[in-house]
Amino acid sequence: MFQFAQTFNSSRVTLFLGPDSPESRASFEPKMEFLTKSRIATVLVVVAASSTFFAQDGIPDKAQDHASIPDARHIIGQSVLAAERSLEARDRYTYVQRDQDRRLDSQGQLKSETVDVTRMILVNGARFEQLVERNGQLPSAEEQKKLDQAFEKLKHETPEERTVRRGKEQENRSFLREVLDGFDFRLLGEEVLGGRSTYVFQATPHAGYRARGKYGKMFSKVEGKLWIDKSDFGWIKVEGQVTQSFSMGLFVARVQRGSRIVLQQTNVGDAVWVPQRLEVRGSARILFLKSLTVERIFTYSDYRLEADAPYSVSR
Repeated sequence: MFQFAQTFNSSRVTLFLGPDSPESRASFEPKMEFLTKSRIATVLVVVAASSTFFAQDGIPDKAQDHASIPDARHIIGQSVLAAERSLEARDRYTYVQRDQDRRLDSQGQLKSETVDVTRMILVNGARFEQLVERNGQLPSAEEQKKLDQAFEKLKHETPEERTVRRGKEQENRSFLREVLDGFDFRLLGEEVLGGRSTYVFQATPHAGYRARGKYGKMFSKVEGKLWIDKSDFGWIKVEGQVTQSFSMGLFVARVQRGSRIVLQQTNVGDAVWVPQRLEVRGSARILFLKSLTVERIFTYSDYRLEADAPYSVSR
């Protein structure tokens, strides 16, 4: 959904741009995480997560046992706190990301496929994306040159640039508090997932909700389910679905109804939950003309704390 006008919102557009488009990630201008494909994944997580959080003041389904309402609200509140802690803790980890980008024709047949493997490292506390390979090949000389230039720029980041970056990072995380007002919730029950006991919730948009942040406009157009770990309230799995089409990237892309997102997370210790796999299947209309169907699969591995990571860099 997401590198347009070099802003956070515009970065969502490349999810649906063709791999040969000059605006696409094939041009590969590496930047900090909030301007790279890793930020694409983060925004996708936001979309998925926004479809599964629930308003504390929402009215529960009539079939729900009223005696369970206080417990459900407690679970949701603890889950939000756990999610915030995990987001903060993730900034101390390096990891490897594999991005499989498949473009389909109107019959659902594969038209093109691109696979990027990147190593996400930390440079003076900021995340940086290093391209390891594309379609099994090492970066070209031009790509490596751009990587090196971006690396040096971030390594010598000015105090003013750092302030701006951190401000954007905080803004990007503010959605957690906002979505508590954007959805109504219903506790569906309990389920064992990946060997762990979970609570399962269903979410629907809260009628009359007025968006405050930049993500809020999405909230009325998505719904989904959330699996919460019973022991530490971490998110184990998130499923989201677009129920109403919406525009992104200054109306360059319009995400169509029926687009789906599935996020699976893993516990790396100390109740820190991080993405393990993120699947997106959706369709969009670009510039109101070209329709695209996309299957995007992000997988994450080799999480290491910064102190243990051989690729972390300080000034």
